[in-house]
Amino acid sequence: MKLQHHLGGIENLGPVSTETRVFVEPWEKRIFGIHTVMMAESAHLANALHPYPIDQLPTTFKNDWTWASLRTGAEDMQPFDYFKYRYYEKWLGGISQFFVDQGYITAEELAQKTAHYRASPDATLPHKPDTALAAQVDAYLQNGDSGYHTLEREARFAKGDTVRIADPDAVDHTRLPGYLRNKTGTVDLVYPGAFSYFVSTGVDGIGEPMPVYRIAFDTADIWGEGKSEANTTLYADLYEAYVQPAN
Repeated sequence: MKLQHHLGGIENLGPVSTETRVFVEPWEKRIFGIHTVMMAESAHLANALHPYPIDQLPTTFKNDWTWASLRTGAEDMQPFDYFKYRYYEKWLGGISQFFVDQGYITAEELAQKTAHYRASPDATLPHKPDTALAAQVDAYLQNGDSGYHTLEREARFAKGDTVRIADPDAVDHTRLPGYLRNKTGTVDLVYPGAFSYFVSTGVDGIGEPMPVYRIAFDTADIWGEGKSEANTTLYADLYEAYVQPAN
């Protein structure tokens, strides 16, 4: 959520897409499925609250793969490429680059396979059903990779506190919308427990379990009165690492 990924309040970007379909093309469903299976096989599930038999799965996939992994791939794209490609094309690019970077396939092998299916679009795709993997995917879809933990200390802030949002150094991936940096809001809700992200963002500050707050902002304080409807409140769920005292 930096550069081309946080567009709130930026003018002259052209018409906003009002497409309501989740999948516009049939191949997009397959990309979503690949991503889902990768998350269901991800090594980080060994530490999830729901027990998963990760070390017993019949798979050669041994890496962590989370939503953060997918988003990092998109956020690393050159901005002009980012706006050129469709939503699931960005997913495909990020997933493909991940497999090349991790050594599951070489760039040359990927290029050969791409050329093959372009020349023969009706060629049979790989199909290796496995009941254990299917059961793992079903379990993951039902139970997720919840990062909820018991909070072992008091949250720094309470409902009604006025807070200021941090402005950490830019990193590969962040959960902080750019338009909220250095803005002032009010804690509307302190969620019970603590939450982890399964991925450390380094200097950005999230990774270990911490409180999460729902913070209310007057949109005029974010974008100015001339660009905001009167009496409009924006709510954002933010990790404690992004929240500072107002003074």
